[in-house]
Amino acid sequence: MKNKYFGTDGIRGTVNTGNITGEKFFKFGLASGTYFKNQKKTKQVAIIAKDTRLSGYTLEPALVSGLVSGGMHVLTLGPLPTNGLAMLTKSMKANMGIMITASHNPFFDNGLKLFGPDGMKLSDKIEKKIEKLIDKNIGTHLSNPKYLGRVKRLEDGNERYIKILKNNFPKNFHLKGMKIVLDCANGAGYKAAPKLLRQLGAKIILIGDKPNGLNINKNCGSTHPSRIKYTVKKNKAHVGISFDGDADRVIMCDEKGKIIDGDQIIAMLALRWKMKKILKGGVIGTLMSNYGLEKLLKRQKIKFFRSKVGDRYVKEKMKKLNFNLGGEQSGHIILGKFATTGDGLLVALEVLFSLRKKRKASKLLNVFRPMPQILENITVKDKEVISKSKCKIAIKKANQIMGNKGRILVRKSGTEPKIRIMAESDNKNLILKCIKLIKKSIK
Repeated sequence: MKNKYFGTDGIRGTVNTGNITGEKFFKFGLASGTYFKNQKKTKQVAIIAKDTRLSGYTLEPALVSGLVSGGMHVLTLGPLPTNGLAMLTKSMKANMGIMITASHNPFFDNGLKLFGPDGMKLSDKIEKKIEKLIDKNIGTHLSNPKYLGRVKRLEDGNERYIKILKNNFPKNFHLKGMKIVLDCANGAGYKAAPKLLRQLGAKIILIGDKPNGLNINKNCGSTHPSRIKYTVKKNKAHVGISFDGDADRVIMCDEKGKIIDGDQIIAMLALRWKMKKILKGGVIGTLMSNYGLEKLLKRQKIKFFRSKVGDRYVKEKMKKLNFNLGGEQSGHIILGKFATTGDGLLVALEVLFSLRKKRKASKLLNVFRPMPQILENITVKDKEVISKSKCKIAIKKANQIMGNKGRILVRKSGTEPKIRIMAESDNKNLILKCIKLIKKSIK
């Protein structure tokens, strides 16, 4: 059964419409606080972080109000990357963590991602339980006035997060002599990322580090990697690093200006971890992972499985199979040895740790030849259009045309009102023909 509020990555939508209103966020806070408050009898604490959207000033107070109304104490951290919030939820032994963000979406969207006390994103089962609580009468969750929660601002959230990241690497790890272009997408990583890289001795050329509430992801960040490409070449940098709005994704650029996506980063890490004997089990990709990655790992005798699209599905499969590496082409990469969810800064550090001696990103990060792949995003009023017979017939016909020369994937976006069509094959004309056929049936 389809979730009423939660999508593939939390709750998301346009601000002041639908689920993204102060009224709804009060209910989300009250319901999620009620669920997690009942999970353990120790001091009830929720931690809240956010990205840099203007709407955070509207939604955070409503969320806090719901939590304290239900008897949950709240620590607010301000702007912090999503995995920083997940790490602190676990290290501080909080009942839950909430990240107010719409990730890579434009400023007029917002939402939230929920984390349990283990720093993990919630399962579908828990989300359904919380959804039932959201729709219950508010009065059934409200606390006795004597037991209302208290709210405190924690000013050193980024410093705590940086300390955890640094502890994952040798004490003598440094980046002295390395020139790095860093694009923070005017988002949640604009404080922690440059501060950490400078502490490690790198020379930083910054982009997207001046958030104003409206410019998050605007012509910058991992969805606009041309910015780092241009700046790397102009400044003759060793590498470029680009995050999205909540810094759980990373896209990179080598010294020649070639964009490096999540699949190439995963391939490099898989080979390096195998050589170092720290790769556990194999690699989890998604339905969107390039077939070239799958072929490379097969040649290297590294197990590879696909999950549904969404980093929490990747993590669930990693946990089930006891693998410690997985991720998505978009740059959501989970290093199971260190983190419970995607972390752009952590992944960038792991790559830089490998680069510190070779200094040639082009040699390290171009691991396999990707199979040509085209992704089309079609904005729709109703995502259920792909369930209609006209569209089903078109998809079936496209698959017949493609045959064994490639593959086609048509799916609903879990975060936006879009249908995503992906096709890959060594025959580009075949890709375009199949996409055109399906696109026509949707429109």
